[in-house]
Amino acid sequence: MTQRQTAPARYIVLVSVHGRIRGRALELGVDADTGGQTRYVVELARALARREDVARVDLVTRRIDDPALAADYARTVEPLGPRARIVRLPAGPPGYLPKEALWPHLPELARHLQRWLARQPLPPAVIHGHYADAGEVARHVAGRLDVPLLFTGHSLGRDKQARLRAAGMAQRDIERHYRMSRRIAAEEAVLAAADWVIVSTAQERDGQYAAYANARPGRMAVIPPGIDLARFRPGAAGMARAEALLAPFLREPRKPLILALARPDRRKNLLALLRAYGRSPALRAVANLAIVAGQRNDVRRLPEGAREVWQALLLEMDALDLWGRVALPRHHAPEDVPALYRLAAARGGVFVNPALNEPFGLTLLEAAACGLPVAATREGGAAEIVARCGNGRLFDPLDPADLTATLRAMLANRAQWRRYAANGLRAVRRYYSWDAHAARYRALVETVLADHAGRRAAA
Repeated sequence: MTQRQTAPARYIVLVSVHGRIRGRALELGVDADTGGQTRYVVELARALARREDVARVDLVTRRIDDPALAADYARTVEPLGPRARIVRLPAGPPGYLPKEALWPHLPELARHLQRWLARQPLPPAVIHGHYADAGEVARHVAGRLDVPLLFTGHSLGRDKQARLRAAGMAQRDIERHYRMSRRIAAEEAVLAAADWVIVSTAQERDGQYAAYANARPGRMAVIPPGIDLARFRPGAAGMARAEALLAPFLREPRKPLILALARPDRRKNLLALLRAYGRSPALRAVANLAIVAGQRNDVRRLPEGAREVWQALLLEMDALDLWGRVALPRHHAPEDVPALYRLAAARGGVFVNPALNEPFGLTLLEAAACGLPVAATREGGAAEIVARCGNGRLFDPLDPADLTATLRAMLANRAQWRRYAANGLRAVRRYYSWDAHAARYRALVETVLADHAGRRAAA
């Protein structure tokens, strides 16, 4: 699909530093740095590049040359299709690093990015940083080149810190694990410098950003992400593989399926979901539970945060004697994800997102696009999705009784289940396509450029 060209074709630079970014077989859920943001930036680059008013999109990330990982991450340039590519630049040691260890190396990445842009045939129209670390890189480069700066936080440090405290984590441990003071300082700096901030929901704009001194709601655009409707759709495709993935864990695999799919991260609150299920005889009687939380071989060799989550899940499984009722697959492929949603829908089940806070909740849209109703945390953007789509219910992620009651009610009322499924299918197609997202994004770029030129002329 193309658009009538009404503005000059622009060169757009996206920056997303941490995790593992490549154009095929994205490794999602491997650790806390390989979540929905990884997929978001790749799909955003492709969606923008499909437009006639975009000359090129470069998605800039960190080059990783690590014998434990695929060679893809060491390629300097990887095409994503016509007019879009991934550009990988050096920052620090060659091996893979968690995002908390990247802060000292961001100035190096900024220097390499500035040199890269100086060699390109077009100047960038905007530089868009994703998350605090890339926001810091983008802020420095945009300032040096006098280019408009866009920022998307994806998740915010102050909000994450509050949620972790509410869950009982001590401040010293938060600082040790997450370098939170460094992150929050970077967020304040990029918010002060950004021409515009792109958020996924009004709740994110009005709630989470309100904790920042430099947030300017009048310069925040709400543009919900899209999803790939060719990949996430109803039907039976891949269901046999999904059944085979879960069947070894389940004594009664034909029962309705409560499905959770998230990174093994404490904020995702997966242990609370397991406990709510395991301590409810009524839920155990009517449904199985599947928690698909990234990839693991030896739990002892996982990064610290993921290891803690998996150890807690496995110990709780044993303590509550949930063997035969709960599936905890060790591995899954990207193509298994839509198939798992379809399998849960075919079983009359529910997708559940129990996160302490979910800035957006892309998995809720993926489930809806496959005809699967959702039970979602009321904290964050998930509430906005469920209100718009009418495809499920919300619960308090800190109240196990509320989570249990929500799941029981959704599984018990079949007529309501069918309404939720139908509502989700309609709403996702209406509100959450990538082409619609790219159109709104591209219009914002022209607004940003006009504003920037006006301020420059007035200076």
